[in-house]
Amino acid sequence: MSALDRSSTVAVVGAGTMGQGIAQVALLAGHRVKLHDAVPGRARAAVETLAGRLDRLVAKERLSAADRGAALARLAAAGDIEELSDARLVVEAVIEDLAAKRRLLAELEAVVGDECLLATNTSSLSVTAVAGALRLPGRLVGLHFFNPAPVLPLVEVVAGAASDPAAVTTAYDTAAAWGKAPVRCTDTPGFLVNRVARPFYAEALRIHEERAADPATVDALLRECGGFAMGPFALMDLIGQDVNEAVTRSVWDAFNHDPKFTPSLAQRRLVESGRLGRKSGRGWFAYDADTAALSGPRTAEPAAAPPFVTVRGDLGPARELVALAQESGIEVREEPYPASGQAGRPRGDGRPRRGVVVLPSGTPLRLADGRLPGEAAVCFDLALDYRAATRIGIAPSAGVHQDGLEQAVGFFQAMGKAVSVIGDVPGMVVARTVAMLVDFAVDAVAREVASAHDVDTAMRLGVNYPLGPLEWGERLTAPWVRDLLDGLHSWYPTGRYAPCPELRRRAAAAEGVVSS
Repeated sequence: MSALDRSSTVAVVGAGTMGQGIAQVALLAGHRVKLHDAVPGRARAAVETLAGRLDRLVAKERLSAADRGAALARLAAAGDIEELSDARLVVEAVIEDLAAKRRLLAELEAVVGDECLLATNTSSLSVTAVAGALRLPGRLVGLHFFNPAPVLPLVEVVAGAASDPAAVTTAYDTAAAWGKAPVRCTDTPGFLVNRVARPFYAEALRIHEERAADPATVDALLRECGGFAMGPFALMDLIGQDVNEAVTRSVWDAFNHDPKFTPSLAQRRLVESGRLGRKSGRGWFAYDADTAALSGPRTAEPAAAPPFVTVRGDLGPARELVALAQESGIEVREEPYPASGQAGRPRGDGRPRRGVVVLPSGTPLRLADGRLPGEAAVCFDLALDYRAATRIGIAPSAGVHQDGLEQAVGFFQAMGKAVSVIGDVPGMVVARTVAMLVDFAVDAVAREVASAHDVDTAMRLGVNYPLGPLEWGERLTAPWVRDLLDGLHSWYPTGRYAPCPELRRRAAAAEGVVSS
């Protein structure tokens, strides 16, 4: 089997926002489309809404008037489910309730022919469970579009335990023919994007719960230092706190309360208070002009740049700072570690020491590595690109004098960076978030949830990450990510931060360690 012929009728059941979006995609791909909804009159209203959308595309010169007319001629509202009997593909986009979906699909199976492909747009339910009530469960696949469906390119093509491989291939090829970027994944909790993306929200919530940084500062660091298009708190407000928390809880329940997926009590309280985000006018942030000024990140006051710094050892992912410091007029003195602790020689745990920037005050400036420093030091956060970053987070440990902190602030300000001083939390913000995303992605590939290519594609296109997490992990190296997570695990020994077995294997292989 391959992509559905454009002469085939596509039916969409559920005429809400997502159903309308899927119908628009199929319609503009050249199919005849029928929209059905159980609520009388809703399908007809959806057809009128779609006509208005096409009118706007014509006004923006993204669609010709002739193509608009041809598309509307292929679009129809179906008052009764029996009118869908000629469909070759039916996509259900109804309420996210297992019983409701099973009832609907059983009704559809009694109406359509045996050759008709059935698809569920569920974002959190098991495709295998949805297919459980069907006479021919092999015909059902997951087609998880992302909202807004006409705009976002990603479609997760989910194979349930009973899905026929030919049906999965047809669904995949059809999505590609519609101009989408499909990825294949198995029927696992959260599928691909909602599974791998959990740490993006979870680590931000954990940092907030520990009072290391406020939501606006966390968001600013992940945007301006980590390169993410939107911070997690703003994104949760956009998605809806109730929706985001429900997905997290669903995945956690499905994984038998694995600590890696533990929901946030702070988010639960937000939902219980009715602060659901943009749709309620208030979530982590307030959405009115009077309070907009309160939502800015914490930014340090200007400080003098240190005249020189001493760099000892290799700064690893932060080595670009040497050139940036020199370009900003700061003298960089490079020295080896003292003989008792040379760069490359083992730390107390047998792993090499990492490089450090020593400020004129004698205060060490270290890249966050998941451990709290055993000395008075200032940690700085990981950046996607230190040259392009416009903000850097730093965290002074206990015992750091004010002059050391001010020199650290001035060091980064001299490079043109805004500086946010946060609490002394292991792994800071960007470093721990990225490390966890890498770990989740590596684990998904190891468990054959999806291929490495599809994981990175899904995270770039589905949630607009600046890099696929696996590509990011390769840049950082598996040993670096493993060490950071081991550091976090030593502080939070719950299993939440324990590196997955495959990440440990990759790190050992990179170090030339042969497992017995």
